[in-house]
Amino acid sequence: MKRKSSKVLWIDAPDIKARIEHLVEKASIDWVHTERIACVRSGNSSARAYARIWGLNQVWQQVLDVPSYYCIEVLSEKFDHLPEHHKDEILLHELAHIPRTFSGALTPHTRRGKGSFHDKLKQMIAAYARSFR
Repeated sequence: MKRKSSKVLWIDAPDIKARIEHLVEKASIDWVHTERIACVRSGNSSARAYARIWGLNQVWQQVLDVPSYYCIEVLSEKFDHLPEHHKDEILLHELAHIPRTFSGALTPHTRRGKGSFHDKLKQMIAAYARSFR
């Protein structure tokens, strides 16, 4: 059955922004500049993901004469009903896509010869969990 076409709606998500700031502080993710991360909540999306991260790539940074920025989008239909600890893991997963250079690029799940994305994510989750001990 085909889904009826409807526009995806994005709204500002200050609650997600506050959670990102909390996670970055507690997990000691010191390369992430939270003042250059926007957070939105989307509705009417047909994506399978719970959340996505978007980077402002270097060509746009140069043309617009702005520094790097990222946008974390949570998909309301999938994300909002989850338990808080699962939401935190999903947001940490999205933050793990931000490289240490904070360049606007995104780190993929698999990288040849580089560190494992999933190992990096596990370290971030462990650091966050340690902050509560």
